[in-house]
Amino acid sequence: MSGLPASTDSRTEPQPGDFAVVRMGGHGGRLIRIGQWLNGDGFTDFEHAFVHVGNGELVEAQPGGAELRPLSVYDNRPTRWSTGRIPLTDDQRRAVVAAARGYVGTPYSVADYFALAAHRFHLPLGPLLRKYVADSRHMICSQLVDQCYWDAGVHLFTDGRWPGYVTPADLANLLGP
Repeated sequence: MSGLPASTDSRTEPQPGDFAVVRMGGHGGRLIRIGQWLNGDGFTDFEHAFVHVGNGELVEAQPGGAELRPLSVYDNRPTRWSTGRIPLTDDQRRAVVAAARGYVGTPYSVADYFALAAHRFHLPLGPLLRKYVADSRHMICSQLVDQCYWDAGVHLFTDGRWPGYVTPADLANLLGP
């Protein structure tokens, strides 16, 4: 299918409801990589995440808010897909896609990063920041992915973490090498 990045599972193409992590270049990518390292995730080559919603489109959190964009924006970027790694039923796929489309326009906030840091370093502000982020419905990219799966009844992590505490590195590590 044109415009789709190659799947890490060469037997299948990414399907609606699958998510991907992607490498970001530039200063933003470096800052996220350093932030993930400070958060205890180690250095990873994946600093961004999105949900495939079909028809050559994705939903991703961006600084201006969650957007519906063409998959082709990540052509020729290192990408790791959940395809073949996170099994989903057709109903779960539809629910993930519906959730992702429902989050288009959701704001993005730097408070999400402060909440991650406060959680990591066990700062007393953590619960207050978590409440603010949850109440304001702000989401960073990895939180959006995990929340879409959570809304579909699929729990990507078995440790009971709140979706706001998920980083792109967490998603990449979940998918393995």
